[in-house]
Amino acid sequence: MAATPAPPAAPPKPTWDPRRPEPPFPWLRPTIRIRLTLLYGGMFLIAGIMLLSIIYLLAAQALNTGNEPLFKIVGGTAIKVTSTTCPAVDGGNNVPLDEFNNAISHCIDQQRQAALDNLLSRSLLALLGLAIIAFAFGYAMAGRVLSPLGRITRTARAVAGSDLSRRIELDGPDDELKELADTFDDMLERLQRAFTAQQRFVGNASHELRTPLAINRTLLEVHLSDPGAPTELQQLGKTLLATNERSEQLVEGLLLLARSDNQIVERKPVDLAEVASQAVDQVHAEAEAKGVEIRGERAAAVVQGNGVLLERVALNLVQNAVRYNVPEGGWVEVTTQVQHGHALLVVSNTGPVVPAYEIDNLFEPFRRLRTERTGSDKGVGLGLSIVRSVARAHGGHIVAEPREGGGLVMRVTLPI
Repeated sequence: MAATPAPPAAPPKPTWDPRRPEPPFPWLRPTIRIRLTLLYGGMFLIAGIMLLSIIYLLAAQALNTGNEPLFKIVGGTAIKVTSTTCPAVDGGNNVPLDEFNNAISHCIDQQRQAALDNLLSRSLLALLGLAIIAFAFGYAMAGRVLSPLGRITRTARAVAGSDLSRRIELDGPDDELKELADTFDDMLERLQRAFTAQQRFVGNASHELRTPLAINRTLLEVHLSDPGAPTELQQLGKTLLATNERSEQLVEGLLLLARSDNQIVERKPVDLAEVASQAVDQVHAEAEAKGVEIRGERAAAVVQGNGVLLERVALNLVQNAVRYNVPEGGWVEVTTQVQHGHALLVVSNTGPVVPAYEIDNLFEPFRRLRTERTGSDKGVGLGLSIVRSVARAHGGHIVAEPREGGGLVMRVTLPI
């Protein structure tokens, strides 16, 4: 009798700890708070020393001015008093003693007040100059201290534009800003892996679904080509073939949506006028069958991007404009132009009245007008979702506006 195999051993526990190791002396870490404290404390200390020195020099000059003699006694047989700063006692030979002393006191007070006024005005001017210098120096120092935040902001803005490959990679002291940048880089790394895995899964699933759908289509076409097949089986085969074609469109749409969610890396010059004209040519037969007129002037508007994806944008918009139209007398207008440094692709059409509150729902996957999701022969509900994803991947956007009287105006804006 064979021995029972032992259960497999449990896998070893991971030894990696995602938390940052604690430094041996955390109070010695050069944090932003300590650096800003030292910076602004040193600035205030230097400014105080400079202001104190200026006030000392001004006070010394004022005291020197206040110590100048108000009068001097000219020698001779008769004492004569002369003064250049006190006219009240100048040449006062026969001035009474009380009036003389009062005039001397008044002149001393006036000179002290003049010295204090001079000191105050000069101190205010010095304070104004120091304030300007302090604000300029503080602005420069704040910009230098906050420059890592600007780098983090620019990287976050680039990531918001679907470029998950960007990293901050901040160097410098191990402070709060570097810790924030490293945490942000780790988060971006995980997000990029998650998005890549999701797109790979959608792409692989769509690719794997293509093969059985292609086999089903081939078998159905072979069956329908048999002239001796019963009518009921032929009708069933046509229904299954239409269902299979719809499934193929859904798979292609999912694959294209997964490809277009990322920012375009390889860009080439693409003329939106040429792309729109090709889309019009492809939809022309369907438009004629529905009695829809396609018109509009298409001026040259060259952008940098992927021609296949941009052609799909124009094709989806024109197809939707033709399919969602009025039964009689409908029209579709397709125009391209350059405006304010951006290339515009505008597709407007007649059609049913679209409430403004349903505009945003049209760009959701598998959503159509009046919240219709299935049972329609007009598509699989991914057209506008693909258009929005492709526009965002090219750094642009799409805006939908309801037309007065019915229909929509689709405006795609792309940077040149």
